[in-house]
Amino acid sequence: MPTNIALAGGEEFRAGCEAMDLEMIRHYGLNAPRVLIIPTAADTAPNRAAKNGVDYFERLGTDAFDLMILNKSDANDNELIHGIHEADIIYFTGGNPDHLLDSLNGTILLKSIQLALKNGAVLAGSSAGAMVLGTFMRRPGLGEWVKGLGIANNIAVLPHHENSDPEKTADDLKSAVPQNITILGIDAKTACVKNSNEWLVTGTGNVTAYKNGLWNIYKSGDSFI
Repeated sequence: MPTNIALAGGEEFRAGCEAMDLEMIRHYGLNAPRVLIIPTAADTAPNRAAKNGVDYFERLGTDAFDLMILNKSDANDNELIHGIHEADIIYFTGGNPDHLLDSLNGTILLKSIQLALKNGAVLAGSSAGAMVLGTFMRRPGLGEWVKGLGIANNIAVLPHHENSDPEKTADDLKSAVPQNITILGIDAKTACVKNSNEWLVTGTGNVTAYKNGLWNIYKSGDSFI
């Protein structure tokens, strides 16, 4: 499993996310990193999502730019994806997880991201951007579980988890995924940052980790395996 992965629970680029993202940057030892915003999931307003991300990360003192990959055809265009190797942090916005998963699966862009990870880049995703990175993904509204990209190995992500009841969620998840999968319920403006064998929680909310019918709740600053 690549070590440099950050999974956020949603409401990215908004007031209140600053401490979460600055801690991610600090955690990976980055100084004025180049942050690449990919708004593929924001299929109804990708230009606005990209601008919000670039403006936000520039306010945090980074060198931010966007990559306007909007669909699978774009993700297989060598000219479009060339800039990905210039990024220290690759950040997928929230939006439509089905569209994002379909746009990335089996593409040149995905292979380029995997290579960037091997070379030390950080891969971050918020909401839909985090959901697709897991081994499994629950489709919104339908409740159906499908295979994700598997970059965050043996992980599944439930974003916007701040209003969820852990007991009810654990009961709903009992037979949903294989027992070796840890399901991370991540609140908005909160992230799990991976390094080595541990996850570190950053941000304003909590992370609820579900496995084998049990759950544990972690707050900002907590680490867990």
